[in-house]
Amino acid sequence: MESVPVSASEDPTALSARSRFRAAAILAIAADALQIVLFPLLAEGAVSPADDLLDLLVGAGLVHLLGWHWEFLPTFLAELVPGVDLVPFWTLAVLNVYRKWKQIAPEENARLHSALPGTQDSFSPKSH
Repeated sequence: MESVPVSASEDPTALSARSRFRAAAILAIAADALQIVLFPLLAEGAVSPADDLLDLLVGAGLVHLLGWHWEFLPTFLAELVPGVDLVPFWTLAVLNVYRKWKQIAPEENARLHSALPGTQDSFSPKSH
């Protein structure tokens, strides 16, 4: 039997942007909650292997879900400082990326819509 390549638009496992943000937010909230609840075990900051592994996995997961964003670098570095795990930096980083995406998405949709032939006047009032 011959395998047929599946394009990204036909891939049933492809996630929409909203689904990726939802998954990223759940990942970030879970990681921050874990670091706050287990603070006595992970209090060493940069010298805690469990904390470092958690931060590395969360950072990799967020980059996989949302792509590279500069917010992730200072978040990762701040997570290495002892005691800073009490601040939900991963959640704040994801929320900031989402806020920027919400500002860009309408502009991008308008730009794409105006680039389509025959759609420039589709929303303008008709003159009689």
